[in-house]
Amino acid sequence: MKYFIGMDGGGTKTDAVITNINGEKLFECSGGASNFLVQGTLTVSQTLLKLIQKCVSEIDASINDIACVLLGTTGAGRRTDAEKLETDFSNFLKEQNIKLNLFYVESDARVALEGAFAGKPGSILIAGTGSIMFGKDSEGNIHRVGGFGRFLGDEGSGYMLGKKGLVAVSKQFDGRNEKTLITKLVTEKFGIETSEVLITEIYKNNFDIASVAPVIIEAAAKSDSAALQIVEDETNELLLHIKSMFKKINEQELNVAFIGGLISSENFYSNLFREKIKAQLPQVNVIEPIYPPAMGAVLMAKQKVGI
Repeated sequence: MKYFIGMDGGGTKTDAVITNINGEKLFECSGGASNFLVQGTLTVSQTLLKLIQKCVSEIDASINDIACVLLGTTGAGRRTDAEKLETDFSNFLKEQNIKLNLFYVESDARVALEGAFAGKPGSILIAGTGSIMFGKDSEGNIHRVGGFGRFLGDEGSGYMLGKKGLVAVSKQFDGRNEKTLITKLVTEKFGIETSEVLITEIYKNNFDIASVAPVIIEAAAKSDSAALQIVEDETNELLLHIKSMFKKINEQELNVAFIGGLISSENFYSNLFREKIKAQLPQVNVIEPIYPPAMGAVLMAKQKVGI
């Protein structure tokens, strides 16, 4: 048992990395999606096995040499859900006459937190399609803020930006508000020109609401008043996440790593948010993640075997 495999998965792909016992990366690869709540545990089990086999093959090892495999994936936030994938994958391996020493499932946010700070205290703020914040204090306790989903939460996320932007579009179609650049950009990018088309796209065609977020950011950068109000409100919501986590961590300073293109990349929204942090929360330091989530999964796998 000389090696560890860490995986970071979601709705589009799964990244895998294999390391030696010292945590040195030997090989990395990617495979299919691993959101088992969407894909199903059988499909995800097939994807995981292919990744494991590819990793051990590349370093000329065998599955018996793997001390532990740990997957961090979307949909595993509840322990009962994570345990279902653990059980189903173990049963799948038995059917293939394959024995794996240890296999664990954690949430994608959890492995991202572990990787971002190399297992040390800190916090991550995730703002992509949804939003959530996780933190680890000096005693190793894990704290969470947000993550209530689109019906109750996801403040500051791509979904919320998109939803508010489309509300502004619907009001312009009705003549209930001033004209906004958002409508012009939505029409150009998505071909939504009327109320009827908008309603059909949202309620019949399963339109990706979060895909409108870049349009809101573009309109805000061009000083559109409706878009500016949206990004103002949603960056304030993300500030509330950080303020709450700061209280929970209860340290003099809080180190935060950003996850998700909405706030980790250079754009009007991210820049505004960072400016607000500097002005209102001088005790908060925004830092770059030390390791990617897959390496965070390796660190957690090593913890599982007491290394």
